[in-house]
Amino acid sequence: MSKEYSKIPNDWDRSGLPAWSFFNKEMFEAEKDLFFRRHWQLICHSNDIPNTGDFVTWDLIGERALVIRGADGTVRAFHNLCKHRGSRVLAAEAGNCRSAITCPFHGWTYNLDGTLRGAAQPSSLPGLDPVKYGLPLLEMDIWNGFIFVRFQPGPQPKPSKILKKFDSEVSQYELADLQASGDGFWTEEVNANWKCVRDVDNEGYHVPMAHPGLHDLFGKNYHDEPLEDGLSRSVGSFSSGLGRLWSVKNYKKLLRAKDTLDESHKKCWLYIGVFPNLVFGLYPDSVIFYQEYPIENGKTIQRGGNYKYVDEDREMRISRYLSMRIDRLTSKEDEQLIEWSWEAAFSSAYQGVLLSDLEYGVKAYHDTLREYFPVLMGPEPETGKLMQANEKLLAEQRQK
Repeated sequence: MSKEYSKIPNDWDRSGLPAWSFFNKEMFEAEKDLFFRRHWQLICHSNDIPNTGDFVTWDLIGERALVIRGADGTVRAFHNLCKHRGSRVLAAEAGNCRSAITCPFHGWTYNLDGTLRGAAQPSSLPGLDPVKYGLPLLEMDIWNGFIFVRFQPGPQPKPSKILKKFDSEVSQYELADLQASGDGFWTEEVNANWKCVRDVDNEGYHVPMAHPGLHDLFGKNYHDEPLEDGLSRSVGSFSSGLGRLWSVKNYKKLLRAKDTLDESHKKCWLYIGVFPNLVFGLYPDSVIFYQEYPIENGKTIQRGGNYKYVDEDREMRISRYLSMRIDRLTSKEDEQLIEWSWEAAFSSAYQGVLLSDLEYGVKAYHDTLREYFPVLMGPEPETGKLMQANEKLLAEQRQK
């Protein structure tokens, strides 16, 4: 899976995506449907909902997801949508609803397995089958405790199948046993097209200049393995010495790594990217995830979660605090770069980019986008004809 930069040909396309791809409204709507409605999205970890009735909800591009633990201990996923009038049945982002789910609009009540328990004033309604009029099921998959949902059928295999290639390496992190850190899920709004987030995140070339904390932590020991088969992998191995910055110096000095990790993983941050918009961060002291999703073109939400190991002691808790501090600073630094990347596409001087070999991960990601949308390889289509042009190009590719 890894690609040695010395083996990258000199004549590869370094120009990136066309400027129009960042602000074309038809492109944006097509991406929303395919990459966010029809690809798998991580919603939480199973230990975010450890008890009967515990739930997490998440709104995404007009869809509303709900995952909940039933009385039988089983986790299920539903559309957060009452079959009566379409109200959301649970308004909070997380919580516990005890033994039943009651819609706040008219009081229709559902069992924790999603079946309809009863409607208010049932004599005013025809007979209601509890399954047919239960909460609409949502496609769900679980990988090492992480719960994924998909709103509509699509081309992407299940995450548990895709990520199987990493099962051996990540087994030492005991991901299924992770515990919620108590901080909940964080969100940040970024004023940019969602692809700008990926363009910044898919390369480490900018780390020495833009991220003093990460550079202090890794030095030159950071490398990316570009996207392949829907997955990428990046590793930052700790440099020698304690470092200069307060957070890094104390992190290296006080680090308490998980006992089950081998020596190399006790001294590195491992990142696993999953197309189109998810990254796991596996650290010696904790595990994180972050993802981005569009609200509108030019407005994107970054969302993430932080998890502690089940055997966390005081020293590891301090380590986790320090790694989170480094992460928070890095995230804020990236926000500015993301917004500048977005602004560039509107400039009359913008003629594309010139990617370094160290940014091959950006090119690999763009190649995957172009597999779905070969229209990105040409000029901007006429208004109203983008999908028609794209379908024609896809048909031509299938005939080759």
